[in-house]
Amino acid sequence: MPFRYMGLPHAAFDHIVRMSDTELAQIGAQRVVADEKPGFPCRVSLADAEPGERLVLFSYTHQNAATPYKASGPVFVRETARETYHSDRVPPVFQAGRLLSARAYDAAGAMIDADVVPSDQLELLLERLFAPGETDYIHVHYAKRGCFAARVERI
Repeated sequence: MPFRYMGLPHAAFDHIVRMSDTELAQIGAQRVVADEKPGFPCRVSLADAEPGERLVLFSYTHQNAATPYKASGPVFVRETARETYHSDRVPPVFQAGRLLSARAYDAAGAMIDADVVPSDQLELLLERLFAPGETDYIHVHYAKRGCFAARVERI
């Protein structure tokens, strides 16, 4: 079963990455510099930042459904990210040996299933989670810190 991996839209964050450090602090965000790779996964490009690259870390509402599953959390966006990742190919950040969790949601935004796997088993988990007809989309998270990584839809 083919999937579409979707990064967050760059246009939605362009104004944030252009803020000064003072402005970022006022919204509870901060500028950081990657000091290792992997370790700073950009949610727009779905690629890890290179050491020395600047990113903005801020809270993002990734599950905005009017259900008990509404959720937000920290995300990194590289200052240089311009192109949003939308592809049927597994993104680079999911090929780095990370432990991932996947949460399946129905069209109303209610979570209907979830599981955790090593990144090399993600596609098998996605197939299983999409098998029931009621699964509308899946959110992938980095399991260790619980941070939202990307949205996955069936093609």
